[in-house]
Amino acid sequence: MNMIIGFEHHHEPVLPLARFWWRLTGSAALGLGIFAIALLIGMVGYHHFEGMPWLDAFANSSMILSGMGPLLALQTSAGKVFAGVYALFSGLAFTATLGFCFAPVAHRLMHHFHVVHHQAEGLKTV
Repeated sequence: MNMIIGFEHHHEPVLPLARFWWRLTGSAALGLGIFAIALLIGMVGYHHFEGMPWLDAFANSSMILSGMGPLLALQTSAGKVFAGVYALFSGLAFTATLGFCFAPVAHRLMHHFHVVHHQAEGLKTV
């Protein structure tokens, strides 16, 4: 599991700052990828269910994804159902993206305190 996530074990030293920035950049890229996919899903849904032009579909889905709310009134029942499901999905995508982006920061902070705690107790932190 550690190989998938890519975080060092608590017995390993804190990652050097340069490698940490690369990890943070990778997490931000993953977060942007999630947002891009979520935006594309919204655009396709608004275009298909509401018949919106692509630019209006982009505007509506980006406003929903950012938590601001829709720009244009919805006309069809299918579009309204899609908009509700997409709004719930957007909240989940936003939360997951924050988790991916801030996980390296939280891990580094907790790992640093773990190493400092072991050093204070005189334990070996190989």
